[in-house]
Amino acid sequence: MPYENFAIRLTASLLALFSIVFVRIDTPVARKYFPLYWHFSLIFNLPFLFTLFLLKNNFHELWLYWEIFMIFVLIAFVPHWLMLLFDLLAGVLAAFVFSLLTTPAIRLNPDFDIPAYSTVLFFTVVAGYLFSYSNRKGQLAMEKNSALQALAGSIAHEMRNPLGQVKLNLEIIEQQLPVRRHDVAFPQGKTSDDLFNVLDSLYQHVAWCQIAVKRGSQIISMILDQVKEKPVDKGSFAYASASVMTRKAINEYGFETCEERDKLIVDDTHDFMFRINETMYVFVLFNLIKNALYFLESRPESRIYVTLEKGQDYNSVKVKDTGPGISRENVEKLFDPYFTASRKGGTGLGLSYCQRVMHAFDGDITCDSVEGQYTEFVLTFPAVTQGELLISRERLIAENRALFDKKRILVVDDKEHDRKVVREALQPFAVVLDEAGDGKSALGKLEMAHFDLVVMNLSMPVLNGYEATEMIRIGKAGEEYSTIPIVAYTEQPYGVVQGVVKKAGMQDVMTKPCSDYDIIRTIAAVFNEDQSIALHRLQGRKILVADDSAINRTVIVRLLERYGIEVEEALNGKDALRKSETGMFDLVLMDIGMPVVDGLQATRQLRQSKNPEVSTIPVIGFSGESDEEMIKTALQAGMNDYLVKPVDMRQLLQKITAYL
Repeated sequence: MPYENFAIRLTASLLALFSIVFVRIDTPVARKYFPLYWHFSLIFNLPFLFTLFLLKNNFHELWLYWEIFMIFVLIAFVPHWLMLLFDLLAGVLAAFVFSLLTTPAIRLNPDFDIPAYSTVLFFTVVAGYLFSYSNRKGQLAMEKNSALQALAGSIAHEMRNPLGQVKLNLEIIEQQLPVRRHDVAFPQGKTSDDLFNVLDSLYQHVAWCQIAVKRGSQIISMILDQVKEKPVDKGSFAYASASVMTRKAINEYGFETCEERDKLIVDDTHDFMFRINETMYVFVLFNLIKNALYFLESRPESRIYVTLEKGQDYNSVKVKDTGPGISRENVEKLFDPYFTASRKGGTGLGLSYCQRVMHAFDGDITCDSVEGQYTEFVLTFPAVTQGELLISRERLIAENRALFDKKRILVVDDKEHDRKVVREALQPFAVVLDEAGDGKSALGKLEMAHFDLVVMNLSMPVLNGYEATEMIRIGKAGEEYSTIPIVAYTEQPYGVVQGVVKKAGMQDVMTKPCSDYDIIRTIAAVFNEDQSIALHRLQGRKILVADDSAINRTVIVRLLERYGIEVEEALNGKDALRKSETGMFDLVLMDIGMPVVDGLQATRQLRQSKNPEVSTIPVIGFSGESDEEMIKTALQAGMNDYLVKPVDMRQLLQKITAYL
């Protein structure tokens, strides 16, 4: 070019580079003056620099093209037309003045086609504004989407606190309910069956509430993961029976009436194995059942059919309703985020999330519908080969071999076939198995030899599982067995018996038919829990519970005092610090979100204490936040461990035992 100026180009580059630094300075002064600096930088870099070089090079064709491009870019940066005119005119006038001052005898001889150029310039401005408008709409949509995601995340997080209080109150109710005993005095005119029926109903309803709270907490975690666009964690996937998982999901679903439940017909004769996350699969089925029931409200004669089908490469679970159907237009949009064809509220995670879950399972979800006839959703899962199952089973056995080594297990069941199922599942382990055909025989076996665990069928002649467990717990089989782990084994649905067996003194429940995986995993979990919670060693220990919620403190205190632990309460972080300085506590349970001084600050100050008994005290934090950043912050503050609200009491006891 005839004219070039390195100093002006360097100044423009430095202005642009400093903008990158300036915009990251988060102070009141920087926030106030950055917009002024930004517009000055734009004026200098775009209209001033380009117009100056255009004039100095006597309207060279190349700079004419760049001038048009400059206007297009300026419109993209400054969509407001008044501000755009100001920036453009300020830069162009400054360029004219600078050009006149530095070239007094300037002679401009434009030889280009001015009308044609003006036409191109006009259309550039129009195109620039169309681009800017489109860009602005996209930006607003993104901002709206971000705001909706932030709102969803905030609501999900806030829901953890009331869910936590519901969970803790259920713990209190469960503790207050009497144990199912046969040697109690009954009110006049009442039989044991009357009392047990009432108790069983209460146990069952508490268990259903606890399952609902658990699922609700899991859905909150799923919402937060979706909002943060976290990938689905495949580490939690496990092989399971499609029939067992489907039945379990349906048993847990909160049907509003018996009529609703009767609308659902299940055909699981063609069972198959698949690799899933239980909560996610249950959630997908919940969504499909909920949607179907909503559209069947006005059709009492309609039904929902859940069918399992096996294929060569893919197996499927089909959910079909004989309802009003879905229009072709809506079928095409069903899996779009935030699309809904109903007015009824949901979890905020609809079919779009179901599709994401199914893709994580390496499968898919599709919909076929004919208006006025039916709607059918098909969940497809890749067929699992025998080789994959064998590798998975060998891995499961290897992981638990040491846990099962030399354990003595008593299997109590009046059905030889069901005892054989347990026997074959545990065959790869070095366990000693014995069997009994009823509860009375089981008591005799326990009196004769030592056992580490009992698998107990609930429905048996002579002495059923509940009665046998009662006898064991009150020491009829010997005092050493009053705390032996017992796993229920039953044909009844999990959701129906889970609360009853827990209150009866059993640790867990397996529902028939039961796969090898379920048997091994359930018994291993009970062994692990039994080993990790050595409650007899906690007596006399002193724990400080710091939480601004009186309900949370009350429930935790009641739980810990049941095991002989001495507990003191703190209302906030400042109160916790004052009480901790005495050095009398073995452990602190610290809520993170507290007034005056929060849990993080309190923990940091504890770690800075000159008293070694205070600075090294184990601190377990808990909060409604579950993201990795919060957990990392808590651990960096000096906390030894972290629990997410609503706090699982068994997990809390495991952690307390581990640190004490």
